[in-house]
Amino acid sequence: MTDAYVMINCDLGAEEKLIAKLRELEQVKDVFETIGTHDMMVVIRAENFETIRDIVSRTIQKLDKVRSTATLIKKDN
Repeated sequence: MTDAYVMINCDLGAEEKLIAKLRELEQVKDVFETIGTHDMMVVIRAENFETIRDIVSRTIQKLDKVRSTATLIKKDN
């Protein structure tokens, strides 16, 4: 399994609805609002890098009110 952390910037006031939509995704293990350079963080666990890439680019980035994402993938030692 591969873990990833996706930081999201969204339109002002869209946080609650986005969090609800993100929690519906099977691979999303946690999602919460943040204070700082990003509006929220999503923790994803998926089979591999390719699956994470698909979830972020084909699902999360296409959600209404998402302005940008930045993804960190946990490196397995």
